[in-house]
Amino acid sequence: MTATANDYDYGDYNETSPVTPITPCPTDSVNNLGAHLSTLYYFMFLFNLFGNGLVLVIIHRFEKLTTVTNILLLNLVFSSLIFMSSLPFIAVYMQLSTWIFGKVMCKIVGSVYYLGFYSSVLFLTLLTFDRHLAVVYSLSASRVRNRGYALMSCAVVWLISSLACIKPMILHNTFIHFIDNKTYCQEYPGDLPYVNVEQLRTSGFYLQLFLFLIFPLVVIIYCYTRIAITVLSSRIVTKFKTVRLIFIIVLSFFICWTPFNIVTLLHDEGGSCDHLQKMGYALHVTRNIAYIYFCFSPFLYTFVGRKFQNYFRQMLVKRFPGLKGHISVSQNSRTNMSTKSTPNEF
Repeated sequence: MTATANDYDYGDYNETSPVTPITPCPTDSVNNLGAHLSTLYYFMFLFNLFGNGLVLVIIHRFEKLTTVTNILLLNLVFSSLIFMSSLPFIAVYMQLSTWIFGKVMCKIVGSVYYLGFYSSVLFLTLLTFDRHLAVVYSLSASRVRNRGYALMSCAVVWLISSLACIKPMILHNTFIHFIDNKTYCQEYPGDLPYVNVEQLRTSGFYLQLFLFLIFPLVVIIYCYTRIAITVLSSRIVTKFKTVRLIFIIVLSFFICWTPFNIVTLLHDEGGSCDHLQKMGYALHVTRNIAYIYFCFSPFLYTFVGRKFQNYFRQMLVKRFPGLKGHISVSQNSRTNMSTKSTPNEF
């Protein structure tokens, strides 16, 4: 979950039959940076809890869970909440430089972290693909885009994400290194009985590279390119605003998501102490940027749409009647609800 343990080379060290370990690389400066940046995790957690809670309230009050978009959004919100629930534990771990929550919580937090992480990426990709179907193939896709299609797609995403968590569930554990006498909660750096650790790490590396980096990027680029072309070729008055919003979504995904994955993959390859230190700095910075995207992703997929903006204004006016003269609210947005997404809803 953190860069701390990966900066050490433990050789074949284990607690029952220790051997002389390789001298660990100095990590004080890297850990100090991580400890300072981890204070943001508390704010990210609270902001995500508030933002996703607001999305849930709007869906519950104004929408129906029979629509494809709302089902996918609901699952994205849950995956984001699952992922963010691990951040307070990780923040405490990074600030204390030792794990204080025990072995069971180490397994749980590690599994929750990766389950939320992987499922969020796949649900973002699935939402993008669904919008592509709704806009580019609006007529023919209406027969496919039904509640059964949405539930089946969500089940596949959760299944894939759960299977991808097998590696961290097996390798994540608590252990004490006798050099600094600190308790670590992360992938055990040595060998494990009855487990081919090297093969498991290699398969995990390629799984993250292709399934959770290259595949989402290719799908998102293709889908939003087709959406942009379709919108520009139509006679929609707000088409330029729509394309601008599409560009913002794609650009934010690239900026926030790609650097973290690249640095993570480079860091996992190991190397000299100087290389690991540089990768440690980069990992802490890019990790926080990626986490910020997870905080804002539900807003990008909801509140950029005029329908959700209007729902939010209705809630504000109802809660604060004095704002009625300053906020324009359309009363017929609820009746315009459809199972199909249109370019105007971005």
